[in-house]
Amino acid sequence: MRKQLFFISIVSIIVLSGCVSQQSENNNGIIKSDVDIKQLVSDYSSGNIEDQSASINSMQLIVTNQDNSQLTYALPEDEFFVSIAPYVEQTHPCATHSLTGCRGELVNKEFEVYIEDSEGNVIRDEKLTSNSHGFIDLWLPRDKEYRISITQNEKKVESTFSTFESDDTCITTMQLT
Repeated sequence: MRKQLFFISIVSIIVLSGCVSQQSENNNGIIKSDVDIKQLVSDYSSGNIEDQSASINSMQLIVTNQDNSQLTYALPEDEFFVSIAPYVEQTHPCATHSLTGCRGELVNKEFEVYIEDSEGNVIRDEKLTSNSHGFIDLWLPRDKEYRISITQNEKKVESTFSTFESDDTCITTMQLT
């Protein structure tokens, strides 16, 4: 079993190495390292890029073109992307955020957002505006647990979440009451 796993790992590395070098030559696949991944995520999230769909998990941004070909971008090693859709009346179940498909109820609304880590360090304490899809996008340090409070007018919600590799990038369970 170990020999098979080792063999598969070696073959995967060789294949991926060939793909990376080929892709950087013909620009069809894994994107060059000079891409500003945060700006690219923001552009998809705000609807600035059309004719493609994009989803984001804890490690990658996956872009699907109209011909169903995909481009995969690695996310920063030290930062985790999470998108939160506070709601009052309606929500949808979600785990892996679709930057181009998920829709939240409270579009272009201002919120007071307070986030602290498990040691009590304040990470964010600011007014943020949800995007045109109703989500608040955040980049936070990886591998931590957080407490969050979101307030809009007199309505408030408090919750916890974390930014480990197995965690969700889409939070749609925060109802303002």
